[in-house]
Amino acid sequence: MNFHIISIFPETLKPYLNSSILKKAQEKKKIKIFFHNPIDFLEKSKSGLSKRVDDKPYGGGPGMVLKAEPFLKSIKKAIGRKKDFQIIYFSPSAKKWTNKEAIKISKNFKNKKIKNLILVCGRYEGLDSRVSKIYSGKFYSVGDYVLTGGEIPALILVDSISRQIEGVLGNEDSVEEKRISSSKFFTRPEEILWNKKKYKIPAVLKSGDHKKIENWKEKNS
Repeated sequence: MNFHIISIFPETLKPYLNSSILKKAQEKKKIKIFFHNPIDFLEKSKSGLSKRVDDKPYGGGPGMVLKAEPFLKSIKKAIGRKKDFQIIYFSPSAKKWTNKEAIKISKNFKNKKIKNLILVCGRYEGLDSRVSKIYSGKFYSVGDYVLTGGEIPALILVDSISRQIEGVLGNEDSVEEKRISSSKFFTRPEEILWNKKKYKIPAVLKSGDHKKIENWKEKNS
């Protein structure tokens, strides 16, 4: 799966994407991540400085709106000659992103329907609406709140989709939705002493009775 992230602040994404599971997924070539910065497509002014990537909104109002052309050029570059791509935009008023959506995209990847996801990160008041009119795509929200930009939603999509791709987690049983998973977790030692009080793990987890353990997990999921 190729993720193409269009953002004017790619440096905010890289620390997370280049660590832990996602780093290993890239090293194993299970996923590839490409960055396209609209600022790179800005024309130079006569003074040699790059023109602004944002401007005041038509119709008035606070804040700034990201210009269409730099983003259109970024999307065009990300698409190239590809046909197996899907463009995704982010909006707090859009359809909620869920694990079902992540599974659906991973299945489309497995069935060779989608190989390239283009994630467009807005900022400020938003992105000029002509961009999504020219390059149509799906809109998603990651929650009932407003964020400063689309970078965090993009990370959520990359993470939640990648873990569905075979070989990314290493062990297929690690995918929680494919097994009974509890909201409570314990590891060694069996007993810890904290502030003169002992805390033990539930006895059922040491019983070796798989049926009882599964029932306990189901009750505590």
